[in-house]
Amino acid sequence: MGRAFEYRKARKMKRWGNMARVFTKLGKEITIAVKAGGAEPETNPRLRVLMQTAKKENMPKDNVDRAIKKATSKDFTDYKEVNYEGYGPFGIAVFVETATDNTTRTVANVRSYFNKFGGSLGTSGSLEFLFDHKCVFHMTKKEGVELDDLELELIDFGVDELEEEDDEIILYGEFSQNSAIQKYLEDNGYEITSSEFVRIPNDQKEVTAEQRETLDKLLEKLEEDEDVQNVFHNMKEED
Repeated sequence: MGRAFEYRKARKMKRWGNMARVFTKLGKEITIAVKAGGAEPETNPRLRVLMQTAKKENMPKDNVDRAIKKATSKDFTDYKEVNYEGYGPFGIAVFVETATDNTTRTVANVRSYFNKFGGSLGTSGSLEFLFDHKCVFHMTKKEGVELDDLELELIDFGVDELEEEDDEIILYGEFSQNSAIQKYLEDNGYEITSSEFVRIPNDQKEVTAEQRETLDKLLEKLEEDEDVQNVFHNMKEED
């Protein structure tokens, strides 16, 4: 089992927090996708896969329709996607992805969280080298297809890990190859049930139980912010 799946296993139970948090995050992603590529899922691959993700997460159709309508409203300008990078206490790297309609508010909030818990906000791009940016696809198993054969087919698309779990196949690929991987899966009759983007740390740092408690407070504060979409870090998870 590779690094990506070990990382996924550790994050699985707290991936997006509670249900309301999931719906807020997905709603923003849908709005951004519609603004970028239009409101028709047939001609907007990103919207298409996000609608499947919303279905898997039991997001009400009204919420999806509202997110699409928001993007097409004359009064809506767009969410700006901004990343913030910094170090939490004890030298733990923290990468924060946001989607905001007010960057002044967002950067002030993010900086205050870092400062409150003994960390510091860094400059943009300063920590990107510490994380691998990956796309993740969950899809229904297809009868008669062996995992090894599928892996060979997809290796040219930047896919580096596949694994079966229950009735699903989960694959990790290079972020830049997201569209090509999705096209291959759809063209070859695979049912994509959800998709997301993650940042996997190249190396994880050990911390004590006491240090983890402080770091968890910072991470929870960041994740609770309405502008924050994802928080990634290189603290080693508990076994």
